[in-house]
Amino acid sequence: MRRSSAFLAALLAGMLALAPGLADARAGGGASMGSRGSHTWSSPPTTRTAPFSAAPMERSDTPRTQPNYAPYPGYAPAQPGYGAAAPYGRRSAFTSGLLGGLIGAGLGGLLFGHGLFGGLHGGFSFIGLLLQIGLIVLLVRFLFRNFGSGLSRFASSPDMAGAVPPRPAAGGFGGGAGGAPITVGRADYQQFEQILRNVQAAWSTQDLGALRRLATPEMVGYFSDQLSEQASRGVRNTVTDVRLERGDLAEAWSEGGREYATVAMRFSMVDATYDAAGRVVDGSPTERMTATELWTFLRAPGGGWVLSAIQQAR
Repeated sequence: MRRSSAFLAALLAGMLALAPGLADARAGGGASMGSRGSHTWSSPPTTRTAPFSAAPMERSDTPRTQPNYAPYPGYAPAQPGYGAAAPYGRRSAFTSGLLGGLIGAGLGGLLFGHGLFGGLHGGFSFIGLLLQIGLIVLLVRFLFRNFGSGLSRFASSPDMAGAVPPRPAAGGFGGGAGGAPITVGRADYQQFEQILRNVQAAWSTQDLGALRRLATPEMVGYFSDQLSEQASRGVRNTVTDVRLERGDLAEAWSEGGREYATVAMRFSMVDATYDAAGRVVDGSPTERMTATELWTFLRAPGGGWVLSAIQQAR
């Protein structure tokens, strides 16, 4: 029993340490960045694919000084010396420290054979039981979120156009800057899906020329920074066999002689990172993982779509 407890503690600690790398290796690095015109700092409407909307932009060339923009829930202006707004749903330092201390104590108890909360006695025994149940629930949710690809399929059709019928989207959201709504059709959905695959392929081959044909200069600059960071660490990430599992439209509008469409996409892929010797240092060359992101595309009327922003779904 003592050996099993120690093994479980080590496994949980390892999973928590590896989770950011497994989730953030693909193109975009699991960040929210880019520009959505006057909607950049407004939250996209929720969809069936992304029912909790998107994380706020972390990097964007669009200034926050737009008039009448609709901030995200929990948004606060950036403080001097900081480059980003306060995160959504920020927790207090006391709550985070208390939770961290309880988890640390529990892992220590497992390692020394006293049970997850063996050090909590007397009146705290019932609280310890509740905390154990809560940690088990969190662990199950973690496993399902990161390793549950393929367990369920929300769309019978593999392409986005089959998942959701074309529909016009409302211009603006929550009092945002607005814009005339436009209609997105089947051919547009097919192009969005193809751009998703092509961006991941160009990312994997580090082909900045191909990325320039698929994305705005702003997004290409972010991709270039991320690829340079990989090179400095002596690693290379590849994303292959990309499959769109489900997609639907959040909003589509026109402004300033351009048309925009923000689309929620859940996709699966084989994501692996290799060192200079070809050894796998992160991810897996055989196991699939899933991600849900909101991609915004722009075009001149009648032209082809290019990627202008990526946001992470909550």
